[in-house]
Amino acid sequence: MIKLTKLDGKTFYLNSLLIETIEATPDTMITYAGGKKTIVQEDAAEVAKRIQTIRRNIKMLNV
Repeated sequence: MIKLTKLDGKTFYLNSLLIETIEATPDTMITYAGGKKTIVQEDAAEVAKRIQTIRRNIKMLNV
């Protein structure tokens, strides 16, 4: 799960496995596999970095 911030300032945790696309439009819009969309304050590169970090940490736990 990655911690993100909605435009209204509320934080939430998102299961990164549910993300289908991340777009900078110029706001960062995350589209879930089911089609739902959420706009977040973090830029697209930061969201991608957080996903990479969590997946790397999970991989290290499975070694």
